[in-house]
Order: sequence, then C-alpha cells, then structure tokens
Amino acid sequence: MRVGLLAALLLSPVVRAEADEVRMAFGERIPPYCFPQTDSGIELEVIGAALAYKGHKLKPSYYPFARVPEAFKAGWVDATMTDLGKDLQAYGGFYGDPAVLYDNVFITLQSRGLAIRSPADLRGLHVVAFAGAARRYPEWLNALQDSGRYHEINDQSAQVKTLMLGRYDVVLSDRSIFRYFALQLSREGLALQPVQEHAFATPKPQDYRPVFRSRQVRDDFNQGLKQLRQSGRYQAIYDKYLRD
Repeated sequence: MRVGLLAALLLSPVVRAEADEVRMAFGERIPPYCFPQTDSGIELEVIGAALAYKGHKLKPSYYPFARVPEAFKAGWVDATMTDLGKDLQAYGGFYGDPAVLYDNVFITLQSRGLAIRSPADLRGLHVVAFAGAARRYPEWLNALQDSGRYHEINDQSAQVKTLMLGRYDVVLSDRSIFRYFALQLSREGLALQPVQEHAFATPKPQDYRPVFRSRQVRDDFNQGLKQLRQSGRYQAIYDKYLRD
C-alpha cells in the first residue's frame, strides 16, 4: 500500500505550494494603459489577469518611463513592462509574449481629405506627436523638425484638442491612446469630428514585451495570456476603456 502511494505521488504533477507576488515596473502614467492612482489600465489589467491564471499576484511599482528597465537591472523589481530597447537577458531577464500592442499612426480630420503615404506627403503640414517620436521615426519626421512645423508634447489629450480645433493638421499617436482621450474629451463636451488614420509603420509586437526574472513565472504568464485571448476576456479589457 505504501509503495503504491509513493508511486502515485511520484507520478502526479507538481503543484506550486505558493504562488508568487510579482513586483513589476510600470511607467508613471500612460493612459489608457496605466493609471498608477488606481492600479488600473489596459496593460495592468491584462498582465494582472494573465499572472492570476496560475495564481500569481501582480504588485505594480511605478517609475519615470525611462527608468523602467533600470529598475529591473538594479534588482528592485521582479519584472518590467518593457525593456525600452535594452537587452535584459544579461540581467537575468526572460522575455514574455506581448501583453499589449502599441500601434502608432498619423491621424487627420476626415474633412481635410489628406493622404499620407510617404514623408513627402507631410510637407507643408503642421504635425504634433508624442515625446520621442522623432527619434523613433527619423525618416518621416527629421525634415519636419528642420521646417519648424513639428512639435512634441507630453499631454496627449492636448493632441486631440488641437487637432479638433484645427491648430495642427496631423497627430502622430497610438490608436488606443488617441481613442481613449477622444472619448474622455467628448464626455466633457468637446465636439469631435470624424478622423482618418494613416498607417505608416508596421507594428512590431516583439519590440514591446514584458520581462521576468523567473523563467517559471514567465511561462505561467504566457499560458495565462493565451487563455485570456481565447476566452474573450482580453478584448473585454480593451473594450472597457475604449468603447463609448
């Protein structure tokens, strides 16, 4: 009887006695992906739900965006939302699957009838973008910088306002970020005009992946993220922030 019980125990799957609390570095404020005041947002909810699938608990820590990977390198956190282009494998990092997709596009008022297919199509237009966009897309924006018709601002709600008021011709923004602020401003009474999106760069999901110090937690996260997508809950989280 004892031999049979021992054999059964040896053959049964190993169950984690205790799930991990995962301290993860996030940027200080990236609506609608991250709201530190309430520990909410698309990215926090997706990552938290994916980790919870295997019983882990997300514990977010917030840093200036540029410091996010540095917090991982310094050992202050167990994971980070992104590496910002710095390879964290040398610091014990295991890369997970992309939790969210940042998809930057040019956005114009539909009434303008503009077509943006090449950098030349931006000539003569006033463009406003998020901070650091020119470094990311120099082939599109360098000439604009030289002309004085290009500006970067941190307040991305202001991008929506200035486009609607005709102060700029083009906004460069992530689709979801623009959509979120447009909804918020509409609720505050700003009259929104129909817009047109102009895709100009192929989104690269692999450039924006969470990094974990534990291989096991990374694997658990990936399984949870897959289940989240299959169940429809992933889309439900997006809809919570981006639907009227």
